Amino acid sequence: MPPTDVTALIRTELPRLAGSLRKVGELILEDPAAVTHCSAAELGRRTGTSQATVTRFCRAIGLDSYQHLLIELAQERGRGEASDWGSAEIGPDISPDDGLERVVQVVGSADLRAVQQTIDRVDLDAIERAAQATARARRIDVYGVGGSGAVAQETETRLFRIGCAVRGWTEVHGAVTSAALLTPADVAIGISHSGATRETLEPFELAKERGANTVAITADPRSPLARAADVRLVSSSSETSFRTGSIGARHSVLVLIDCLYVRVAQLSYQRASASLALTDHIAGQHAVKSRRAR
Repeated sequence: MPPTDVTALIRTELPRLAGSLRKVGELILEDPAAVTHCSAAELGRRTGTSQATVTRFCRAIGLDSYQHLLIELAQERGRGEASDWGSAEIGPDISPDDGLERVVQVVGSADLRAVQQTIDRVDLDAIERAAQATARARRIDVYGVGGSGAVAQETETRLFRIGCAVRGWTEVHGAVTSAALLTPADVAIGISHSGATRETLEPFELAKERGANTVAITADPRSPLARAADVRLVSSSSETSFRTGSIGARHSVLVLIDCLYVRVAQLSYQRASASLALTDHIAGQHAVKSRRAR
């Protein structure tokens, strides 16, 4: 496993688990620190399952054994105690009666954690491969709907600014039409927190069939979108009350987009520099000048 919080991994996998396996995951998330003092048999008793079920749970989330789970939980706790956002963590729950100060602390802490988790688990080779393909691409399609649609449009804005022929598609008919016209000289980027959104997966898979280089940005490395991709970039979520995974993950996804964008700019330095030089003045020219009081 890459260095990342195992609790984030469990939250990602939990929707796919059922019955007794789900009970094990829910208890671990409820009190990870207490679990580190439990044997597999004791955890099985606490969840009303069995030691064998606990072992199956560990394998279901990609760990070798229960001992591996305990090590990951201990390391996660150590990282939290050693980091600024860990020491400021006061829990993800926000009640209707909480004051604004607590809201700001919880939300800020959750976002910092998600960004740090994403940085800790980032696959540098994957970003490099995605950037190399994007920098030389004839065309770049970016697919995303809902919250991920906003990120797709932001990706378009950034890459377009440095001279890339890019389009962010947030409507499935247009996305599929564009995907059908791609070639091996092109790149398709699919953005989906779950990695299972049909409106994103459909054009993404078609783009792959057409021979385009495919890049998935998702919180679930074992999702259909990730499996269909040539390159996978994995984000972390920062859930709190009133913020589900897809909303909480937005900051960490943008970190990945920023890393990709900057690396593409480096790889296409002359084009990127010329494009920025030609457009830098536009925002300033459209700024409203303040009027001084007479």
